[in-house]
Amino acid sequence: MENIQKLEALQNCAEKPRLLMREIAPAHPFPAEALGNVLEKAARAIQDKIQAPLALCGQSVLAVTTLAAQAHCDIELPTGQVKPVSNNFVSIAASGERKSACDTEALWPIRKHEAKQRRAYDDKMLAYANEKSAWDAKRKDNEKNLKNDRAELKKALDDMGRPPAPPLDPMMTCPEPTFEGLCRLLTESAPSVGIFSAEGGQFIGGHGMSDENKLRTTTGLSSLWDGEALRRVRAGDGIQMLAGKRCTIHLMTQPDIAAIMLNDALLVEQGLISRFLITAPDSTAGTRFWREAAPESDWHIKEYGAKILSILEMPMSLAPDKRNELMPRPLPLSPEAKKRWIGFVNDIEAKIKSGGELEPVRGLANKMPEHATRLAAVLNFFENPSIGEIDAMSMEAGVVLAEHYLAEALRLNGMSKISQDLRLAQKLLDWLQRRTAPLVSLPDIYQRGLNAIRDSRTALKTVTILEEHGWLVKMDGPHIVSGERRRDVWQIIK
Repeated sequence: MENIQKLEALQNCAEKPRLLMREIAPAHPFPAEALGNVLEKAARAIQDKIQAPLALCGQSVLAVTTLAAQAHCDIELPTGQVKPVSNNFVSIAASGERKSACDTEALWPIRKHEAKQRRAYDDKMLAYANEKSAWDAKRKDNEKNLKNDRAELKKALDDMGRPPAPPLDPMMTCPEPTFEGLCRLLTESAPSVGIFSAEGGQFIGGHGMSDENKLRTTTGLSSLWDGEALRRVRAGDGIQMLAGKRCTIHLMTQPDIAAIMLNDALLVEQGLISRFLITAPDSTAGTRFWREAAPESDWHIKEYGAKILSILEMPMSLAPDKRNELMPRPLPLSPEAKKRWIGFVNDIEAKIKSGGELEPVRGLANKMPEHATRLAAVLNFFENPSIGEIDAMSMEAGVVLAEHYLAEALRLNGMSKISQDLRLAQKLLDWLQRRTAPLVSLPDIYQRGLNAIRDSRTALKTVTILEEHGWLVKMDGPHIVSGERRRDVWQIIK
């Protein structure tokens, strides 16, 4: 009884604890209405079906639509530059927010198309193998029969033409390629691919983003986003120039993993972060009580998928005499769309000045007018693949989406600067606050606490942070905690 009274007195006398970090403002609502009739209904249908945050559903649908459209059209900016409509997306959500389910629902037309192409690929490989054998045999005969007549041999070989090329691999998406692997995919498959991962940590923490490969991957992905040819000179692979390639990225990742990416100085300085559109919706956990999805939800998802499939089945816009080099037709802005774009450009410019609203995210803000045109082109092309220019309504939708990503970037800017030590301390504090026992010892933390804290050194470092912020108070002398006599014991302030 006496010990309990002492603890209560300590609790009452203790200085009020200080927050470990500034509270993050609520997420900016995802403007699903800007996606257009079919895509908005698909996003809301996915949300209705799996009860994930709408932003995750909308982001997945938008990324898949971008992947489908990028092989068919480019955007012609008012500056005269022609750029891809490809884009990079990041969706940030904690474990259990049903990120994988969102991607599964949105990617079904891609998977169906890949499966169809795979079946055709098997037949094409057999035909190629037979044709290649016949071509090799014919060349061998010519070399044998005409070996004494150089001119006739050259003529016969010229008449044979080039050797048959193997069919392109039908793989459209992959989750975590190295840059070399991505280049190989773009060489041996179609020239339009996507990096889609519901576990974005596999990509962010993978081999392609390791310290020795990060710069190469970063510059390569930036070049792809810009529509530039990839130039590679390697001792083993020789000289290689990959032109007319397109790549869309969608990474779904947890907040801690995203923070690693957003905090990476190299990715920021090289401009890769400004080439990503990021959303981080508030959690829906605790609100997802069981209910039947609306009957029309499946229909809306099928309608969206059918439209995506129709685009995927369109012949790609290839360069003359090339089988996997794109030359998409450029879509200029209509006069009305150009007027709206100029207004957006000027608004951005006014806000990125020193002390301006967008100064903290200036890198992204500088690219946002281009992002807006890419988004507008994708939405307009999805609605009408035969369009000749971007209309004002689509440009307005692109601006609305761009403004969402800017708002999210500003909101997340502070979060990206929070150290990993503070993040870990916050996780430990959350765990401690759920405990009913008023005391905690160091072994309690690293033996029975968070998986991220597995040793006494890390535990003590994290406890020290909580102690400095007033959430833990060191007790004098040994105490009994969880039935054990412990020397290092702290009072939990609640």
